Amino acid sequence: MKPFRGVLLLLLTVGPIGPARAQRLDPLDLLQCRGKEGTFVAKTTAEWLPRRSEILQAMQSVMGKMPGDDKRCPLDVRVEEETDCGTYVRRLISYASEPGSRTPAYLCIPKAALAKDAAPVPAALCLHPTDNSIGFKVVVGLGGKQHRQYAAELAERGFVTISPSYPQLAQYQPDLKALGYESGTMKAIWDNRRALDVLDSLPFVKHDSYGAIGHSLGGHNAIFTAVFDHRISVIVSSSGFDCFGDYYGGKPELWVHGKGWCQDRYMPKLAEYQNKLKDIPFDFPELIAALAPRDVFINAPLKDSNFHAESVDRVVKAASAVYALHQAQGHLIVDHPDSEHDFPDAQREKAYVLMEKVLK
Repeated sequence: MKPFRGVLLLLLTVGPIGPARAQRLDPLDLLQCRGKEGTFVAKTTAEWLPRRSEILQAMQSVMGKMPGDDKRCPLDVRVEEETDCGTYVRRLISYASEPGSRTPAYLCIPKAALAKDAAPVPAALCLHPTDNSIGFKVVVGLGGKQHRQYAAELAERGFVTISPSYPQLAQYQPDLKALGYESGTMKAIWDNRRALDVLDSLPFVKHDSYGAIGHSLGGHNAIFTAVFDHRISVIVSSSGFDCFGDYYGGKPELWVHGKGWCQDRYMPKLAEYQNKLKDIPFDFPELIAALAPRDVFINAPLKDSNFHAESVDRVVKAASAVYALHQAQGHLIVDHPDSEHDFPDAQREKAYVLMEKVLK
């Protein structure tokens, strides 16, 4: 992962891609790259780097710019409460994600990791689904729908897990405009990256290589964060996406401010693309490709009414070309349970086994 780190830091600082930036490259033809004399087909990972850079710039054109070091203030982690959960302890914490904003999170720590002379253990960022009542409590098993308690289950398997709250849901209501954000999505990405900084600060955690797992909102939140942060080595996305044009059949009434992807807590700028969804500067085939060669497990239920399995397959097929370029074909996995918008037991087990393989 060391060479990839330097490349990613470079790609986060480059400017827009030349005068032809406005011309949308085909999101399903991911080896197509832009050169000085027009487009060309990438045949090496190095040749594909400009396309990846363009994807990151496109994301920021909709989400807003990735914050810089001016927002990376001291974490000032505070423990609000601690609960004994048998094999692990659960701490309700808050941390200073940036000046003027504290993010609440749950930190679950296996007791074995706290023992004297214990070796550091792997850790995972656990991102919760949409829940405007209890928010991040669902992933630690404190209510909400079933099959979402992956932070607690991973802690029982020996992982340290951190589960930040998502902005503009439940009791976490940061003032996005006052903090300088153009989208709740970018605020969430930044909060998540700061949660990784918290993990970096813990002596009982294996550093530099983490997992990210989430269902629904958490499923795409994990992808967005991992695209921007090299520390995430394995990504699990459950019922988290399809192509933008396939979202609920592309109904125009969902592409207005305050609806679907265009809510303030997501990306309100996407409302500008109503009736022209093909012009959205980025899409999920590109995001999954931008994760290569890292390990990705996708749970895409056959009866999911939010995100369609057929569309997910198109995403994976397109991204597979970039994974092949990295000689990492086996690192991109999709599973199709016969269920609704859910994260069934069997798929969570497969996800955990992959995370253990990569991180342990």
